[in-house]
Amino acid sequence: MLDGRIMGLDVGDKTIGVAVSDLMGITAQGVKTVRRVGKKKDIEELKAIIKERQVNKIVSGLPKNMNGTLGPQGEKVIKFCELLEQETGIKIEYWDERLSTVAAERSLIEADVRREKRKKVIDMLAAVIILQGYLDSKRIL
Repeated sequence: MLDGRIMGLDVGDKTIGVAVSDLMGITAQGVKTVRRVGKKKDIEELKAIIKERQVNKIVSGLPKNMNGTLGPQGEKVIKFCELLEQETGIKIEYWDERLSTVAAERSLIEADVRREKRKKVIDMLAAVIILQGYLDSKRIL
């Protein structure tokens, strides 16, 4: 049993997908897609969710190149997460998210979700996939 929830993030240039675990750390639920306005405002919005949902741990997807190296996008994510860590005092773990958006897109297409709607929820769903992957890996141990 956790003493709070785990937040999953899919940090992009335009949006941040947000998911939160249940209290037992078994399932990930999508919370919202945050439209990015500026680092300070983005972090304020995430802090509000952290407070409201009693989050005490954060897992952020880390985009890597297919060969496992970190590209410019991965470095941006780390910079943003370091800032978020300083602002919240919550330790952030990284999860390899190489195929999370692809998986999210595929499941939305299979569910017959129209393209306009897919665009609105894709990042939140990617955050759910990132967090669920992390939660599943912890349960196996």
